[in-house]
Amino acid sequence: MAHKTEFLYLSEQDTIDAGVLDAEKCINNAEEVFTLLSKGDYLMGGANHNSHGMGLVFPKESPFPNMPVAGPDRRFVAMPAYLGGRFDVCGNKWYGSNAANPKNGLPRSVLTVTLNNKETGEPLAFMSANLLSAARTGAVPGVAARHLARKDSEVVAVLGCGQINKSCLRSILTQLPNVKKIICYDIFEAAADKFVEWEKAEIGIDAVAEMDLEKAVKDADVLTVAASRLKPLYVKDEWLKEGVTVLITGPMQTDDSFWMSTKLIYDNVRLHEAYVQEAIDSGDKAGYYKGVIGGPIYTLIDAGKMPKLEDSTSIGEVILGEKAGRTDDKERITFVACGMATFDVGLGYDLYHTALDKGIGTKLKLWDDPYQAK
Repeated sequence: MAHKTEFLYLSEQDTIDAGVLDAEKCINNAEEVFTLLSKGDYLMGGANHNSHGMGLVFPKESPFPNMPVAGPDRRFVAMPAYLGGRFDVCGNKWYGSNAANPKNGLPRSVLTVTLNNKETGEPLAFMSANLLSAARTGAVPGVAARHLARKDSEVVAVLGCGQINKSCLRSILTQLPNVKKIICYDIFEAAADKFVEWEKAEIGIDAVAEMDLEKAVKDADVLTVAASRLKPLYVKDEWLKEGVTVLITGPMQTDDSFWMSTKLIYDNVRLHEAYVQEAIDSGDKAGYYKGVIGGPIYTLIDAGKMPKLEDSTSIGEVILGEKAGRTDDKERITFVACGMATFDVGLGYDLYHTALDKGIGTKLKLWDDPYQAK
């Protein structure tokens, strides 16, 4: 019996036409994914089903002339996931990254997402995912702003003025209608100035560049942190005011006193438990911690200075009403997100179905009748 298999190809423009830049749509999608994470209706890689992904890292030198060698942010990573609920689909985000790419007119990372039938493994869709990945990354702090930030927040500080914080800011502002000022900080003044120009043109809220980190954060009601992993920021506890909401998408260093006094909400506690186990398995826990966003927190937990991860709160539990989020306007709340392929699969699924409904994209044929099934 012949079995024809087709899948839908979506270019970057196709994903735009399907709504990848619709911040509210992306936030609603991410919020739904968070509830599935807290219920446990998902799988990722590794024996613990929570591995961030499998990376191909190049050696510093090689006797083989064509083998790539290590360079800044040069790697390939596969991030598989199954997402349950109404999605009920498997998928994989695949990306190659090289800090030298912008010199060649390319983004630092080039990403694609594949969706597959959970039973047969047949591809359902193959799509451009640079915008998808940025949108879902921005949607995550957007969900946190919806559930954790003070609704009267007026000042947002942007720490790290790159593409990711553009997506984060778009999402956050959809949830905070009273914001009147954006303060932009980056270690490179040109990046901060460029971000201000973009914000004024696209969003239109009063924005300024501030190269003094203390001045950038001291009046902020909300901080969105998406700075470089190579040069994490150090934000002193005393600089952050009462009632602030800190949304961490990239690494941030601060005083132990801040971590120990803020209310911590995680994207998914199980993911952070997996990071800790991977650190133990690596044989160099301290070294491993330095490379992950939650490292400073895990260090304090290991020292007995903070509650264990198993006693902590995931934002999905807040969304479901199982645990408390913000309980008063004076609390300082910090949301820590590390990124999970489940969000790429979830948003990719909705873009795929929107594309099907609207006739967007190109159908490609895998086979009319698989040769190996004859």
